[in-house]
Amino acid sequence: MRAFIARPERKHPGLAAFLASALLMLGTACLAAENDSVPRTADGKPDFNGIWQAIGSAHWNIEPRAADFGPVVELGAIGAIPGSLGIVEGGLIPYTAEARAKQQENRADWLALDPVVKCYMPGIPRATYLPFPFQIIQSPDHVVMAYEFASASRIVYMDRPDFEAPIFSWMGHSRGRIEGDSLVIDVSDQVPDTWLDHAGNHHSDALRVTERYTHLGPNTLMYEATLEDPNVYSSAWTLKLPLYRRLDENMQLLEYKCVEFTEELIYGHLRKGANTE
Repeated sequence: MRAFIARPERKHPGLAAFLASALLMLGTACLAAENDSVPRTADGKPDFNGIWQAIGSAHWNIEPRAADFGPVVELGAIGAIPGSLGIVEGGLIPYTAEARAKQQENRADWLALDPVVKCYMPGIPRATYLPFPFQIIQSPDHVVMAYEFASASRIVYMDRPDFEAPIFSWMGHSRGRIEGDSLVIDVSDQVPDTWLDHAGNHHSDALRVTERYTHLGPNTLMYEATLEDPNVYSSAWTLKLPLYRRLDENMQLLEYKCVEFTEELIYGHLRKGANTE
């Protein structure tokens, strides 16, 4: 009886080459299909025009948190603060020990200290994930971003990397460029007064923010912002969240000029007959 000897498999170089070619063609087709879903301007650049809005509760706290009582107990469940997984990559902001202590102080008295409560401009990146829509108006030389909250706005100067800011401001100085299918914006010269959320997360006037808006499809953007501030953070860090195009019929930004909502809060003690004790 002869022993069975397994024969080695024959190699088929033609088949291997065919499979490799097929996989490459499939990948190219998928990439082309993905790129075809990106809206484009007349000059072929990605088109970011539209009204966009974040969904979620990052405006309360960009770090992970459990649900908690709200500042006004009488509002019950509708005034409570929802929980969140956070939008900071890695979970927590890499604060220095001193800066983390300051954040905790801010959080303990946020209703009195948060600049947004008083209708001050929210700054960048906070303006992006407030629970209000914002509009992008794009041209080859400039991108204008208009925010519903407090009627805030900013101009992004495209392809002008050497254009310096004349002064510090609440919304900072924005210089942009197109990289592939992404809009990249370098933001500097923000006043140190803005916060990143209601939880007291903060920065100094050395903050530099690099924003990246990338199309995931015709109606979705991925927003990333990398923050650097050696006075407050031990290293650079990034937050990330999706933005969605508002497709409502007749969608437009409405007025939310919140100054009138804060007059009593800020100036009520100056009213004639007001209790000044």
